[in-house]
Amino acid sequence: MKKKEISLSPDITIGGDATSLILGPCSVESYEQTRTVGALIHKLGLKIIRGGAFKPRTSPHAFQGLGEEGLEILRAVADEFDLLVVSEALGVEHVPLIAKYADMIQIGSRNMQHFPLLWAVGEQEKPVMLKRGFMSTIEEWLAATEHISTRGNEQIILCERGIRTFETATRNTLDTSAISLLKQTCPYPVLGDPSHATGRADLVIPAARAALAAGADGLLVEIHPNPLEALSDGAQSLTLAQAEELFDETTRIAIAMGRSIA
Repeated sequence: MKKKEISLSPDITIGGDATSLILGPCSVESYEQTRTVGALIHKLGLKIIRGGAFKPRTSPHAFQGLGEEGLEILRAVADEFDLLVVSEALGVEHVPLIAKYADMIQIGSRNMQHFPLLWAVGEQEKPVMLKRGFMSTIEEWLAATEHISTRGNEQIILCERGIRTFETATRNTLDTSAISLLKQTCPYPVLGDPSHATGRADLVIPAARAALAAGADGLLVEIHPNPLEALSDGAQSLTLAQAEELFDETTRIAIAMGRSIA
């Protein structure tokens, strides 16, 4: 089985010898917040920023994101620091808008089986990050990739973000065995999301190490200048200092696995 390397730009790929570290806020809250994060990403030598402009929140009263304004902020910061953008599309109507501003379209856990949305991104030319549904089997997850690929887009990156189990001490349970299995049986690159998998900032770095040791091609991690004031997912967001610690730790694990940090 030939493993795919997904190209986001002429010099940035996911799934090759280098490990991809994708950092950014859960939600884009302001230009100042996003620029602060972008400056750190640039300082670390990384190339991709993540951020939510449309947020699927459990409560309708919670912060729902800035919409297109958030995408404009992401793009402005990315252009200033020569970064690529990953952002989530919640519905079919969002796909052209996300594709306009982002370099990769994210499909979140709740939408893994939103088939019209999968068909819509399947008709795009932009790479797609498909997160595993929090109650979905690996078989169902891979079937979702086919809904995308059969529409013509095979630039797919899988993201294991934890599944719901009987455990309540953490937000979800990071399925490292899924990462290892997919690396053996699936051609697509696989990322780990230790932020959503644990829901606790103090567990993000240990879970990140585990994901890379299991064979993940990269990580998707939430960071914030001041997590205590974050409008969404502050409890699982790393501070900027912790993000630098994450970079150091994951660099060591990547080297031990015979890889580098992209």
